[in-house]
Amino acid sequence: MNGVLRELVARGGGVVTRTAVQQVVPRWVLQRASGTGDLVRVLPGVFVAAHLLADRPQRVPALNRLDPVVARRAVCAWARGRAAFSHLTALDLWGLRRQADGEPLHLSTPIDSGLRGRPGARVHRRRGLTVEPPQVVVRQGQPVTRVEQTLVDSWPMLSPTEQRAPIIEAVNARLTTPERLASALRGASKLPDRAALRTLLTRLDEGCRSPLEIWGHEHVFTGPGMPAFQRQVRIIIGGRSMYLDLLAEREQVNIELDGATTHGDPRQREIDLRRDALLATVGILVVRFAHRRLMHEPDTVRRETLTILATRQPTAARRG
Repeated sequence: MNGVLRELVARGGGVVTRTAVQQVVPRWVLQRASGTGDLVRVLPGVFVAAHLLADRPQRVPALNRLDPVVARRAVCAWARGRAAFSHLTALDLWGLRRQADGEPLHLSTPIDSGLRGRPGARVHRRRGLTVEPPQVVVRQGQPVTRVEQTLVDSWPMLSPTEQRAPIIEAVNARLTTPERLASALRGASKLPDRAALRTLLTRLDEGCRSPLEIWGHEHVFTGPGMPAFQRQVRIIIGGRSMYLDLLAEREQVNIELDGATTHGDPRQREIDLRRDALLATVGILVVRFAHRRLMHEPDTVRRETLTILATRQPTAARRG
């Protein structure tokens, strides 16, 4: 390969455009590198070093044979500022779900941008989109749709078992709030399975912060006899800050929902015991329910909770 062209490709991290090449060397230099197989055209006007393509069947689009970082770099060179990564690709860049091998790279673009989808790259035209803040931000050095729009756009593309996790993680990581997500949802009136997403946002707004807490809210800890639990209550004792899953304030009972991954972990068990003992010093009783019991014995857990709460009510209230 021509030395100047080789340096240009290296500076681009393995990616080079026809426009950039023709500014420094004659057109035939690029033609020769492409003809000898040193460079491979992956998008109109965009080439990558051949050694970066994985050894996969030729029917697999060239973009899908590249490392995701290189593939996104190639797409940015092709889009030339006319689009931002969106949907499942933006979800990956936000760190909320790794995009699976073989999935196309998703971009959103204004309706008049002139960009059209290509093998390995799916273009979504959006009326009113401007490829600049606040609609588009930079993540990992690349333009992406804001997190609320990304999560709403991705919702119907994920399987039912995958849909909740990115949204819950985004809220827990304080990348967004249920209120901002609800605002984005209002702008997507035709979104498939919209009601399920609205319900999830309601649960998050009520304080649920995990799939297990949502299950407990919907099947165990609401209904006749149950108090209006406060969720994710922050409490400070002896300079230590902690969050309580559910707190019945009048009864001073803290219900903790232990996930499946905490079962049998002695270190986590020791942390929990110290935490429970600290709460006991201020009169708060901690009751823990394991993932297995919540999922398979919801009626029993509910009865036990009501019994415990009854024993913690003030004497006058019990007599009344």
